[in-house]
Amino acid sequence: MLRILKNRTYARLFAAQVVALLGTGLLTVALGLTAYQIAGERAGQVLGIALTIKMIAYVGLSPLATAFVARLDRRRVLIGADLIRAAAALALPFIDAAWQIYVLIFVLQAASATFTPTFQAAIPDVLPDEADYTRALSLSRLAYDIENVVSPVMAGLLLMVISSSNLFIGTTIGFLVSAALVRSVRLPGTGNRAERPFIDRLTRGTRIYLATPRLRGLLALNLTVASIGAVVIVLSVVIVKTAYGGSDTDLAVALGAYGAGSMTVALILPRLLDHVPDRPVMLWAGSLAAALMTALGLLVLLAGWPGWPLYLSLWALLGASLAAIMTPSGRLLRRSAAPEDRPAIFAAQFALSHACWLFAYPLAGFLGSHGGFGPGMVVLGLVAAGGVAMARLWWPHAAPDALEHSHADLPPDHPHLRDAKIKDGVPVHRHRFVIDDEHRVWPTSG
Repeated sequence: MLRILKNRTYARLFAAQVVALLGTGLLTVALGLTAYQIAGERAGQVLGIALTIKMIAYVGLSPLATAFVARLDRRRVLIGADLIRAAAALALPFIDAAWQIYVLIFVLQAASATFTPTFQAAIPDVLPDEADYTRALSLSRLAYDIENVVSPVMAGLLLMVISSSNLFIGTTIGFLVSAALVRSVRLPGTGNRAERPFIDRLTRGTRIYLATPRLRGLLALNLTVASIGAVVIVLSVVIVKTAYGGSDTDLAVALGAYGAGSMTVALILPRLLDHVPDRPVMLWAGSLAAALMTALGLLVLLAGWPGWPLYLSLWALLGASLAAIMTPSGRLLRRSAAPEDRPAIFAAQFALSHACWLFAYPLAGFLGSHGGFGPGMVVLGLVAAGGVAMARLWWPHAAPDALEHSHADLPPDHPHLRDAKIKDGVPVHRHRFVIDDEHRVWPTSG
């Protein structure tokens, strides 16, 4: 897997991702402590609102930002987004009211909603070989999981020698180093881009996404991931402390078990995907996650909580299952758009997947608080199972990339039809199929 780091451009982009993630992790800790200093016992409410603002910014601003920057050099876009995030982090020591936290979160996430899809869309161009790209996706998954472990540890060590408000220094350094690393590379171009009206640029990614069967399946699996992940993220602290009488250390162990499962799959998945298609891996993983969550909910409802070791094992299996869904998703996006449309389609995935989280977060919180853990986990497990069922329906089989199709809508002398044959008076040919200006409808749907 690490051989792809021999690619100088990718190695620096990966390093930029890692240091930016560490900076984001430090900022998360700093914001939590700042919220407690400002709001005291209401800190949870403040952070809950901040999390909602984060999701709304991701859902609403990602396609908008991508449409605005579509004609700009993407290296400059990435650097600009990093500098905005660094500037926002510099404002942290001056926050003394909850509304200022909300503004800071909005600015940060607006920049992230620009940076992340642009960054993700650039990697397939840097690593055009699918095997290399698959390993890059696994490294990215590992980076996210390691960040969840390393950032709190770094924050704890720093807090031994500095005040919480000074954590912004590490955050700012992370974003500035990320910007410097991006500046040090030359990103491949995306070819000639057609001039399009703003509304077309704004909606293009979502239109391509929803017109592509495999991506409709991915959207349904995003719901599965969000439904299971929301239980882990929202309810783990309450489960550990109330059901098991655990400490903060025990919470770290539980989340560590979840992360360990995810990292294990990220390490073994590239070799598996060399031999097994994405669809069965992702659907089986979704089915396993939904079954585990539903079974755990029923067990809690009927017999009480399992022993601590079994609980940790279940959390590790859930982490492994969700990683097996999330890691290959970039491969589906890469196959489903022309290079010039990749930023738009990655932005659509970014927005639509976070829309699922925006639904799942409050649902998990409400069910955990008012319905009880057992019924809540059953409901979310069934929602996850519904996502898998929709994925099977919308993505019925692993169709080949090259599809035979006709073009009754194009004139016979159109350049796209130079290799076409005439069947029943209609030009027909076969090539790698994506939704674009010449292909607005998937062949199987008309």
